[in-house]
Amino acid sequence: MKIDNQIQAINFSLDNKLKQFIDKKISKLFLFDNNISKLNIYLKLARPESHKNKISEIKLFSSDLVMFSKKQANSFEESIDLVCEALRKQIIKNKKK
Repeated sequence: MKIDNQIQAINFSLDNKLKQFIDKKISKLFLFDNNISKLNIYLKLARPESHKNKISEIKLFSSDLVMFSKKQANSFEESIDLVCEALRKQIIKNKKK
């Protein structure tokens, strides 16, 4: 399903491989919520000299609510994994209500 997702890379340039990885992870969220309408994705570099300096934030807009998750890790792939897992848990928790 094609959705309106906006990816912003702050303090670095986004390569195509990372964008494809993000799209793959985001598509898995549709297994849990078909009403996702928009995603705002922010990728940031904190301090280049420190460990765990890759920050990923996703703001997910669904027909029912808005969810947000922010995670920090050693790589953007790892932080995207963590953010998507947190959003998946939020979706499941809200569906039970």
